[in-house]
Amino acid sequence: MWAVQAEPSARLDVLFATGAHLTGLLAGYGILVMLFLMARVPAVEHGVGADRLARTHALGGRYVLSLCAAHALLALCGYAAHADTDLLHAGLDLLGYPGLAAATAGTALLAAVGVTSARALRRRVRHETWRAVHLLTYLSAALAFAHQLAGPDVAGGVLSLGLWSLLHATVAVLLVWYRVVVPVRQALRHSLRVIGVRDEGPGVVSVVVQGIGVDELRAEPGQFFRWRFLRRRLWHTALPFSLSAPVRDDILRITVKAAGDHTRRIRRLRPGTRVLATGPFGALTAHRRTRRKVLLLAGGVGITPMRALFETLPGGPGDLTLLYRAGSAEQLVLKEELEAIARSRQAGLHYLLGRSDASFDPLAPQALRNLIPDLADHDVYLCGPPGMSAAATTALVRAGVPEDRIHAECFTF
Repeated sequence: MWAVQAEPSARLDVLFATGAHLTGLLAGYGILVMLFLMARVPAVEHGVGADRLARTHALGGRYVLSLCAAHALLALCGYAAHADTDLLHAGLDLLGYPGLAAATAGTALLAAVGVTSARALRRRVRHETWRAVHLLTYLSAALAFAHQLAGPDVAGGVLSLGLWSLLHATVAVLLVWYRVVVPVRQALRHSLRVIGVRDEGPGVVSVVVQGIGVDELRAEPGQFFRWRFLRRRLWHTALPFSLSAPVRDDILRITVKAAGDHTRRIRRLRPGTRVLATGPFGALTAHRRTRRKVLLLAGGVGITPMRALFETLPGGPGDLTLLYRAGSAEQLVLKEELEAIARSRQAGLHYLLGRSDASFDPLAPQALRNLIPDLADHDVYLCGPPGMSAAATTALVRAGVPEDRIHAECFTF
């Protein structure tokens, strides 16, 4: 579309305009890709992994913002060169056009989203605030689309206009369907409610949820849902938690560590609380497996999906091994369940305890090989805090495990 509209010319205003058209088209397409990645399309989430989609979305957002800035600057310079005026007067003139004013507003909203998502600021902003600002992306995309329809690259031909509109309509339908219609339909169909909350350790609780026809969700061990508990100060936020046990008798269970305001409130849930659960999501399932022997490596509350996999992954005696990394014995959760599973399945279970800054690193390559001599012949499932996951991945590769056999999902919210 850009190439068809490009004018071969050495004039300064034309060169600026050509660059503005190219960066504008790339930015418009990039916004569509960013929205599609977060549309929660099951085929994409299961095939790629929700954590990888989130990281790609975050990285792509930086490029889209850079393209928007470049598009605005090049367009401004091109107009100034064409009108033989300075940048200030050129900018004021351009804001007089409704389509350009809408684009400017959309860019400002997108910039606000980018600023609140920056790592340095993200940790200081409440999740609700960040989420509310992030919703402005939809308004920004709508304003940008209105601006694009006024440009020659899109509106210059019936085919290009139809194709560009179809792309936007497709993404819009996917967003509405999977982020609004499907959750509401699941809520009405399965009628999920909390039936129990029990302590598992310091600051850790398990929440047991029961519904109708839960098997129809086809949730697999290793996957997670986005949970919305319909009670005061919790209903407006969907929180991602993995299943900590296989689905049985229409019962779902999650195990949650208090790490913020919302997770601390979960321990005060009462039986009967209505629950909206969207999912399942995630690709950390048995489908990733390529070897007979499997190592499950968990850190902290990352034990939750590993516990479900430890119970359900097919295997004979000696095929499964679980390594559980924690700062101390008091921080271990679901310990009795893990030991019962290990006994019944004749599987290996090792607790790797101690501070991460201690002189002995239980996740060092040689330490891992001492525990599991044939480590290089294993598939590895990994779940834990970002720092631990990164260190464990490096150690596993150095210990001889090919990177494509290390299956991990890691989230920071």
